[in-house]
Parts: sequence; C-alpha cells; structure tokens
Amino acid sequence: MHYKTIVLELLQQQTEWHEQLRRQRQLLPTMERLAQELKLDHESLKGVLSQARPDSDPIQIASEALEIAIQELRDRFPSEVPPDE
Repeated sequence: MHYKTIVLELLQQQTEWHEQLRRQRQLLPTMERLAQELKLDHESLKGVLSQARPDSDPIQIASEALEIAIQELRDRFPSEVPPDE
C-alpha cells in the first residue's frame, strides 16, 4: 500500500493547506506523519471489520477499511487554514 502517495494526493486537493505546508517546509514531515496515521488506522480497521464479518473476502475488507480510513483522515483535515505566522 502506498500510503504516502495517497496522503500526498489528499493534501494536493487541499490547495491552501498544501501551499502553506510547502512554504513552511512542513509538507514532507506532515505527509509522512499522516501516512503513518493512515496506515495504522487502515490496519486497525481491517482487524475490526474482519472480526465483524469473518466470512468476508479479505481483499474486500482491506478495500473497505482503506476507504473508511481515508475518509476519517479527510475529516481531520483543517476546514480553514490559519494565515502564516
């Protein structure tokens, strides 16, 4: 799984935040931190969904867990970007 690629694409969709992180030289550390969070959330959700539906296809569970983890990550993104200090 390419968590960093997924997170970078999500950040690029948040143009103001992406640009601010880039200007502050925080894009890479933020992307790496969020990618690690996404990976941990994905793994956790796979476990939860596997226990809830033990007869389900593991690939389907992994896909659904990733969709949920991505949405939860998006929900944690700032709705407004504070101005640079």
